[in-house]
Amino acid sequence: MEKKSDITLKQIFLFWLPLASTWIMMAAELPYISAVIARLTEAEFNLAAFGVAYNLAVLFESPIIMLMSSSLKLVKGRRSYLKLRQFSVVLNVAITLLMALFLIPPIFNFVTKDLIGLPDRIAHLTHISTAILLFWPAAIGMRRFYQGILIRANSTRKVAYGTLVRLLSMSGSAIVLYYLGMPGAYTGATALTFGVILETLATRMMAGQAIKNTLKTTGDERKDPNLRYREILKFYIPLSLTTIVSLAVPFIVIFFVGQGRFPIESLAVLPVVNGLVFMFRSMGLSFQEVGIAFMGDKNEGYGILKKFASMLGMGVFVSMAIIAFTPLSHIWFHHISGLSLDLTGFSKVPTQIMVIIPLLSVWISFQRAYTINSKRTILLSNATFIEVGMIVAVLIVTISFMDMIGAIAAALAYLVGRLFSNLYLHYSIRNHRQGLIRG
Repeated sequence: MEKKSDITLKQIFLFWLPLASTWIMMAAELPYISAVIARLTEAEFNLAAFGVAYNLAVLFESPIIMLMSSSLKLVKGRRSYLKLRQFSVVLNVAITLLMALFLIPPIFNFVTKDLIGLPDRIAHLTHISTAILLFWPAAIGMRRFYQGILIRANSTRKVAYGTLVRLLSMSGSAIVLYYLGMPGAYTGATALTFGVILETLATRMMAGQAIKNTLKTTGDERKDPNLRYREILKFYIPLSLTTIVSLAVPFIVIFFVGQGRFPIESLAVLPVVNGLVFMFRSMGLSFQEVGIAFMGDKNEGYGILKKFASMLGMGVFVSMAIIAFTPLSHIWFHHISGLSLDLTGFSKVPTQIMVIIPLLSVWISFQRAYTINSKRTILLSNATFIEVGMIVAVLIVTISFMDMIGAIAAALAYLVGRLFSNLYLHYSIRNHRQGLIRG
């Protein structure tokens, strides 16, 4: 690769595009499932139940998100591969058992009915949907472990192929269940689980040659150290902690929204609104790996990457605004997503509030790339805690004291939390760069 200072915008774009396409395909998943559910009977109840079940599953999934980064970084040969694979299996089994324990009715009802305040009908639909998603986190964990192996072998295109397998299998199963008349929340949960399991199997098959090559790497202590669990935990816990805290946010939001005005309508539209926002956020989320790849040992790629991030951020902001503030929002929510006219109207204000979040996602991906490249990852944990703290603070004020509609309060909380996280990293990076200049 050329010197980082010689990298052009075109080269960055060509490197970013395949990664962005993978994220966009994943981002289309939730809006598609929500659109199917919205066209089935009792749409409001099922959308709300599916949204809660999905966020609960994401919360249990959070400890295994960093398995891809871990396999990419730690696997050097036969011994390290076998040790980290064993660690991954143990972690995923533990997560599955913990989720199964949570599904025991007294525990589940305490959380969903007593804490969140879900009505009995939605709580029942959520319980069955979450049970259907029982093996979803573990499947994602093993998939990400093998994706790390593929990326390490420079087979990133196969990662996109796996995503395509998931989308096709998820879509096919959703259509079949739709015509069979299965309740919407169950349809969504089944389609997600089926799609991820098939993707995991496909990823493992595509990683076969890379695994064989890895297993052949033996005898070189420098390339394949005797990796110990203590070393794995030392590497993994700081990474997973940030993810756990970050992915706990939707569950926190659900708790407060359940206490606010119009809780059923709010819980019904939030998955659809978040799905639309995530489609535009995905273009920014895919930029983090690009930033790390092109930043350079001395951050010499900072300037050109900042320019590309600015262009990308404005692009996603304008695109999102065109939908949020024009009749296209009605087309998206009513005709494409299948929401009723009442829920369509209910969705517009939260969407308009969150219109800047895709731009902030590009900004924070650039900031994270610089921070990771500078080996100052503690700042990322600090930024995450600041974001979560501000989200909770805004929800307390808007719902507990201002009696605001739940969906609008959630949108404001997401926006304020992310903005404060961005600002913290902005000033931290600025001070770091000024210190380097003075030094």
